[in-house]
Amino acid sequence: MKEQSLQNSTKSVWSGEKDALVHGATQVPVVNSVAYTYDDIDEWYEVAIGKRKGHIYGRNTNPTVQAFEEKLRILEGADACTSFSTGMAAISNSLLTFLTPGDRVVSMKDTYGGTNKIFTEFLPRLNIDVTLVETGNHEQMEKEITKGCQIVYLETPTNPTVKITDLKRMSKAAKEAGAMTFVDNTFATPINQQPLNLGADLVLHSATKFLGGHADALGGAACGNAEIIEKIYHYREINGATMDPNAAYLLLRGMKTLKLRVEQQQQTAQKIAEFLQNHEKVEVVYYPGLPTHRHHEIAKIQMSGFGGMLSFALKGELDAVRQFLPKLKLAHKAANLGAVETTVGPARTTSHVENTPEERAALGIPEGLVRYSTGIEDVDDLLCDLSQALDSID
Repeated sequence: MKEQSLQNSTKSVWSGEKDALVHGATQVPVVNSVAYTYDDIDEWYEVAIGKRKGHIYGRNTNPTVQAFEEKLRILEGADACTSFSTGMAAISNSLLTFLTPGDRVVSMKDTYGGTNKIFTEFLPRLNIDVTLVETGNHEQMEKEITKGCQIVYLETPTNPTVKITDLKRMSKAAKEAGAMTFVDNTFATPINQQPLNLGADLVLHSATKFLGGHADALGGAACGNAEIIEKIYHYREINGATMDPNAAYLLLRGMKTLKLRVEQQQQTAQKIAEFLQNHEKVEVVYYPGLPTHRHHEIAKIQMSGFGGMLSFALKGELDAVRQFLPKLKLAHKAANLGAVETTVGPARTTSHVENTPEERAALGIPEGLVRYSTGIEDVDDLLCDLSQALDSID
């Protein structure tokens, strides 16, 4: 049976592990060795230059980390995958692999706050031009792409307002302009969306979130064709943002239940979004599974599920948030998402803490916005918890 013919739930459990299993073990071991020894200097050299499989030094490759990369590669339908110490390392290293002074990036306003800082603060220092288009304005983005650029950077659904961008349409425009398309697929996961199949050149992940799913391991990854990933890997191995093997083990373990978790989380998110949409204390709900979502129809086409993330703005804004959050009992008030436990927080302390109130306003993020990452708890319990917390708002 060919591995790519398997369903995602089966791939999540089995893919990428066979070559890493030793001594009859059924689980991938954690290999903490920094270096690997060779008696034959010629064999050592061939491994070092990539002519033969093997490992030389932990900053370059590691057996446990390699198993994680292989599992994600298969789930994303990619030719190759390389990993990083964090999701932001994956994003920054991938961008800097290909960008040089004088280049141009076209992206959207609503990217994750750390990504936005790269675009507005760090890349301009390197004389790299960045044009940020209103998220969801496909016509304007196409016009900017046509003007010329090296990278089109997309995040869909976005963090934290879960806006949607048409990946096939934007990837097509990028290819016609001779640009590469990078897609942050953290919110959707390969269970719900496979950007490479929609024309993207590179898929990025904060593996810390849904892939790991247990809020106990940091990591990032990039998936794409072999040539692109080889260049990114080379940049990463020299700059040193290497994934730790212990983190790789935890991420591997978490990925075994990825499909089960995502399916539960998005079923819950849909019911919560529908409940909040009709609540008198809620101003607006952001969730692509709602027919009222601006790009609901695009999400239906390019996603197989709408994900476990939603956000909503409370009437009364920040004062209401201050009353609401402490009353929640079944939610961690923390700067994370994608875990088995529900995790909640305002954008001003989570996704866009690096931005000023003025910058958040310019990005269309209200101070009263609450990001809600559904866990795998019983949905009725979460609805009761939300109801009592909302009722506490004056």
